Amino acid sequence: MRKLSLFIATSLDGYIAQPNDDLSFLKLVEKEGEDYGYAVFTDTIDTLIIGRKTYDYVLKEIGASHYDNGQRDVYVITRTQRPDAGRTIFYTGNLAELVKRLKSEKGKNIYCDGGAEIINELLKSDLIDEFIISIIPVLVGNGTRLFKDGRPWQQLELLNTKVFDTGLAQLHYRRKR
Repeated sequence: MRKLSLFIATSLDGYIAQPNDDLSFLKLVEKEGEDYGYAVFTDTIDTLIIGRKTYDYVLKEIGASHYDNGQRDVYVITRTQRPDAGRTIFYTGNLAELVKRLKSEKGKNIYCDGGAEIINELLKSDLIDEFIISIIPVLVGNGTRLFKDGRPWQQLELLNTKVFDTGLAQLHYRRKR
């Protein structure tokens, strides 16, 4: 069965964005030639789930090819219907039902790239199997929290930790069954 993985960066105090969706703190650990395992990770997936706000941000800052590279299906979770574009599907249905269907199909693994609303909805349904969380060495103090209140208790098993010379620490967990 396919697994759903979260691969995301957060500040040490647990924020994935500062107020106004400001992600500039991520630049603190940018280093030429260092992708913190992202390319190796994305080789294991063929499906991406992403919230509309995160998708729109990446579209504006990087471009559509960052997600829709012709190698994977991209599900943008949105409340507003939009026509599909290439392998990018704008999905307005039930998120838990989508993930359960995708997990039952053949293929590589599934990647959730946020945002916080999508992550927390998946946590409420106990659908995230693997957590790869990069901790940026900064306290931002305010913004969008990675984990919100109101989700069920879930025990995790530590698989790996990596520390990089930029100060970034990457934690790799899987959900304990």
